[in-house]
Amino acid sequence: MIEFIRSDFFPLKNTLLSNEIDKMVEKYLIHSSINKKFEIFDISSTDNIKSNSIFFLNKEIDISFKNDEKLLVISDNKKIYDSIKVENKMLIKDNNKVYNFLLNQIFIHDDCLDYQDNFDLINGSYISKYSKIDPSAIINKNCIIGRGVIIGKNVIIKDNAVIKNSIISDNSIISENTTIGGTGFGFDLQNMGSLNILPQIGIVYIDNNVSIGSNCTIDRAKIDITYIGKNSMLDNLIHIAHNVSIGSNACIAAQTGISGSVNIGENLICGGQVGFAGHINIGKNVRIAA
Repeated sequence: MIEFIRSDFFPLKNTLLSNEIDKMVEKYLIHSSINKKFEIFDISSTDNIKSNSIFFLNKEIDISFKNDEKLLVISDNKKIYDSIKVENKMLIKDNNKVYNFLLNQIFIHDDCLDYQDNFDLINGSYISKYSKIDPSAIINKNCIIGRGVIIGKNVIIKDNAVIKNSIISDNSIISENTTIGGTGFGFDLQNMGSLNILPQIGIVYIDNNVSIGSNCTIDRAKIDITYIGKNSMLDNLIHIAHNVSIGSNACIAAQTGISGSVNIGENLICGGQVGFAGHINIGKNVRIAA
């Protein structure tokens, strides 16, 4: 798992206390067992359990909760709640609603009215004062480089690109009108509308030597990273949804769409206009016809 500092991209709004969470979500609360008082300022995922965090769990998985004294596990599944052996846990009525409420209490993100950035106008592009850009990188006209973005050595960002909530590694090329790090398409079908977007507080990580064509969109992950592997080549008009992981040396032709949480191994060759259903695994050295 590639580590990043979440607050570099999404400033902390509040630090919560574990023993106060049950009161905050009282209308959703069924039962709680919280034995430790600790600060909460991050969120965990199945792949990355963190201290001082909350972890929303709604399916049975084989996971070891080591050093869980400063972890609060929240579930809307009673069977899971009863079975997990952790110091601090909470049974609620609706994971999505509580996730939405608590994450909007902890973080400020760009789907909130109180999100702010601070830009310098450099060579016709708006560059966040909170970004880190290697001096060798070239950023052309009318680009927006947002808060927390890291751009490595010899990167080329062409006209009208929007890069936010992302790390762009060395020697990569981002072509015209491409957006990287936008909001993932995450919401509850039973509770739709812009006010109910589930906070997407992960990032995009573009590894070394990647070429991304024009008019592509790569959404940031919900919690961890959307990943594009080394030496990958993406054509124009490609959409990559949140939580996708693409291995190194991928070659993907135009108008391909990859749904959320797809995992693709190394050396993919993919023709144009291919659609990937969500939450599937594609192995190494796979070829997919147009």
